Amino acid sequence: MQEYGPAVDRREFLRIAGGIGAALTVPAPTGCAGDDDALTFFFQANPAEADGRQRVIDEFARRYPEIRVRTLLSGPDPMQQMLTFCAGGKCPDVLMAWEQTYAGLADRGVLLDLNAMLERDPEFAAELRADSVAALYDTFSFGGGQYALPEQWSGNFLFYNRKLFDDAGLRAPGHWDEAWSFAEFLDICRALTERERSGRVGQWGFVDTWVPYYSAGLFAINNGAEWTIPRTAPDRSAFADDAFVEGVQFYADLATRHGVAPTPADQQSISTMDLFTQGRAALALGGHWRYQTFSAAEDLDFDITALPVGPNGRMARSNIGTTGLAISADSPRKEQAWEFLKFAAGPAGQAVVAESGLFVPAGRSAVRSRGFAEAHTDIENLGILVEGSAHSAPLPVTAAWARIDALMDRYLGPVLRGTRPAISLKNRLAPEADEVLRNQ
Repeated sequence: MQEYGPAVDRREFLRIAGGIGAALTVPAPTGCAGDDDALTFFFQANPAEADGRQRVIDEFARRYPEIRVRTLLSGPDPMQQMLTFCAGGKCPDVLMAWEQTYAGLADRGVLLDLNAMLERDPEFAAELRADSVAALYDTFSFGGGQYALPEQWSGNFLFYNRKLFDDAGLRAPGHWDEAWSFAEFLDICRALTERERSGRVGQWGFVDTWVPYYSAGLFAINNGAEWTIPRTAPDRSAFADDAFVEGVQFYADLATRHGVAPTPADQQSISTMDLFTQGRAALALGGHWRYQTFSAAEDLDFDITALPVGPNGRMARSNIGTTGLAISADSPRKEQAWEFLKFAAGPAGQAVVAESGLFVPAGRSAVRSRGFAEAHTDIENLGILVEGSAHSAPLPVTAAWARIDALMDRYLGPVLRGTRPAISLKNRLAPEADEVLRNQ
């Protein structure tokens, strides 16, 4: 799951999502969806991503001139804005859906169950299923319904500075099935961390450009853990499992014990993004949404690789980060909206996404296309992107995730700052998370 672009902070996004019930009672907004008969499409994006989406819309307009599409670009709080629209009876026809928050909307009847559309359109349904990565498609299945069609994979992996690796005589794995161990990863981070005489770090071995407490969980996943049990509508978290605790502790120790990654205090003076773009960090955890920024950086020669695998893990894994396209349950233009979803999430629209280079398409044919490869000519290890979704661990699907996220922020924070050991999660985070899941 990506961080939803520079404009929105995940913590704030999920906090807003947690207030869905309250948001559905706010007064009706004015002038948000217009009075014309255009299909309204609501999404959140930075300028480059908006340009990529516009390419899809323009191609759809060329093929379906009878269906006009009007875009509604989100501000910093997409969930609040979207819910305000819907509460006032002006819900956009097509909605961008996020993997960890759509279930709350579906649970409250905001999103249309697409199963009826798929059953009525068996040829497209079969084509979509054949071209989709099951893990991405199934992420938007909740309570027996299919509430969105996946449009992109945005899981996390590692960017690495090729020059720093070459100068040190080191090699990074090129495929998911060649991943390094935690021990090998730590050794490389140590070798690539350089300190000045004053003790100040001039070059870090590893930096994190994602959300630290999710990154810690991702290291736990690579140590053989899971987030919850089961994945859909879970009734228990895995936060007390030894594999989870050990993976989180390894991640925290990179900064607080081994000194190969910046601590939260270190990051007060410079961002982790800047450290990597300026050649002052050898490895950076992030997703494809960082690719354009790194590509634009002067004198930055980089490639991508898989995350390391812990002693309890079997293979390198990313996370199922994905966004999808949904239809408002109250849309008066469901038929036009369905045609748009079919195009944007189907092979034709996915091919446009692939050629733009702005996203990793959800469709197998698009991500393996020549257009996608030509949009990433500076990446040698393209298989990390092509095979990324197939090597991703599912994130939980539950309407209660916003509350779990708040607990993770509260209890993982001290661990990542080094003021508590990860074993504290067993009697702090796990019991409270389990209670939330049992009572959802």
